[in-house]
Amino acid sequence: QYALVRDVVAALRRHRMHEQQFRQPPLLVLSNFGLPHIHVKLMATVFQNMFPSINVHKVNLNSIKRCLLISYDSDSQLLDLRHYSVKVVPVGVSKGLKKLLQEKFPNMGRLEDISELL
Repeated sequence: QYALVRDVVAALRRHRMHEQQFRQPPLLVLSNFGLPHIHVKLMATVFQNMFPSINVHKVNLNSIKRCLLISYDSDSQLLDLRHYSVKVVPVGVSKGLKKLLQEKFPNMGRLEDISELL
């Protein structure tokens, strides 16, 4: 079973699809591919070779925009594919500082100076 991209986008309330998401390869997550069967190992190898490998020590988190989750169900022998959009946001900072870090300029008309925003 599958769905077209335009149907998925039409079903979402706030979709986040832009061209820059598809310039970098996705982060590939394989689930339940550790079985000793040769066909499962072959599928895992095929999926791993579809995308370049990522060095976890050197990767820039801001460069990862998508995640592809592929899980294998050994009982039904079906693959489930999920494609996620990833957004990195600052955590543990004030709302005003978060807007500045995300390059959204807040309305500072009601403030006396910048310290009130921070």
